Amino acid sequence: MTDLTPSAAIHDPDAQRKIANRLRRAHGQLAAVIAAVEDDAPCHTVVQQLSAVSKALDRAGFLVISTALRECLTDAEGTAKPEVDELEKLFLSLA
Repeated sequence: MTDLTPSAAIHDPDAQRKIANRLRRAHGQLAAVIAAVEDDAPCHTVVQQLSAVSKALDRAGFLVISTALRECLTDAEGTAKPEVDELEKLFLSLA
């Protein structure tokens, strides 16, 4: 069974950078949603901002899963491991 607990880290520096960038983008978009609500912005503006936050978070999550597919499904020798079910559950949790 694959360890998918928080201690299972993403080791690819490029993937880490991409994930962190997407999360920073979502963070900024969420700040814009909060500001829009506090400023009594029109409903469509708030909904558009919420949609942007949701998409940014989804993309970060999918990037985490795709990285996990590469890293967690191979062992040190590059041989695939059969823990697809656990990763599929993670993937579907984003749906």
